[in-house]
Amino acid sequence: MKPWTPRTIKNQKGKAPIACLTAYDALVATLLDQAGIPLILVGDSLANTALGFDSTVPATLEMMAHHTAAVVRGTKNAMVVADMPFQTYHFTPQESLRNAGRLIQEAGADAVMIEGGAAMADTVRLLTANGIPVLGHIGLLPQSHKQTGYRARGKTSAEARQLLADAKAITSAGAFAIVLECVEESVAQKITRAIPIPTIGIGSGTACDGQIRVIADVLGLTENAPKFAKPYANLRKAITSAALHYLRDTTETR
Repeated sequence: MKPWTPRTIKNQKGKAPIACLTAYDALVATLLDQAGIPLILVGDSLANTALGFDSTVPATLEMMAHHTAAVVRGTKNAMVVADMPFQTYHFTPQESLRNAGRLIQEAGADAVMIEGGAAMADTVRLLTANGIPVLGHIGLLPQSHKQTGYRARGKTSAEARQLLADAKAITSAGAFAIVLECVEESVAQKITRAIPIPTIGIGSGTACDGQIRVIADVLGLTENAPKFAKPYANLRKAITSAALHYLRDTTETR
């Protein structure tokens, strides 16, 4: 059994920060696993970071299952969470359960992640009641960007109250942790203190119980990365340089 599970991640609350990275293939997943990353998210961000789309919305269940299975094959210790893509958990409870079940049974994910606050509480409750662990996701919701836009959440007192209510609702429904994306730092801190499960921040300050980053940003592959996404390497430059050197060596041999 893997050392990192929904229970062990949940039990990190108040003990040690949780490091989470995205991965979309077996090679990168293996390297992250060997480095000791405890939680790997197969995010629907694969649509825009790996497949060339302009947002996460075009990601399909089949895409997510395909990439999740690859990541699972590359891991031995890390917990693998599969993002449920746009419109796969919004219609009927039966469809939500069936789609989440596919990511667990067919792709081998250890848990799923769904976007949304109190409105998604019943769905979280349904999935967890049927043996499917859920990682919640509130704040900026990329799947809803056409309606809500890309902006920080919690800037007004009304938004702050709603985010806290969302976090409490998802917690009560049975989520083992919650991602807070682009939430005002003071609000993220208040939420973190108010709920008994870990908060994992992305662009929400350092007060959260853990941090999640897109692997392309960490590796310096993203041309215009978010300001909060510190690069730990410059593979964009390294790959371009390697390709140029290969091109020169190949063409100069003739």
